Amino acid sequence: MEKLTVEKLTEMEPGTIFARGEIIDSPLGVNLEATNKMLRWAAVRGDIGDWAIYAHYADKSEDYVLRRGEKIHWEGHIRKLVPCDDFALMVYRH
Repeated sequence: MEKLTVEKLTEMEPGTIFARGEIIDSPLGVNLEATNKMLRWAAVRGDIGDWAIYAHYADKSEDYVLRRGEKIHWEGHIRKLVPCDDFALMVYRH
């Protein structure tokens, strides 16, 4: 994936899901609860030019992940899932 920038975010419509995937819930992946289960995650642009990444177990739908998933807060996990420059990280919705 190409690095996310504020300029790229500005070009997106609010609500755009611009990155998604699955990753293990462990120290080798994104360690939310250390269950070693697969997580489904999605990155979405917010209404005010911000963005966030949500994750939940992979057996849930993407819609469920976006409505009920856990927001990723740690910078290392954010950058692992969505490579971004420092300015894009500044508008991440924590």
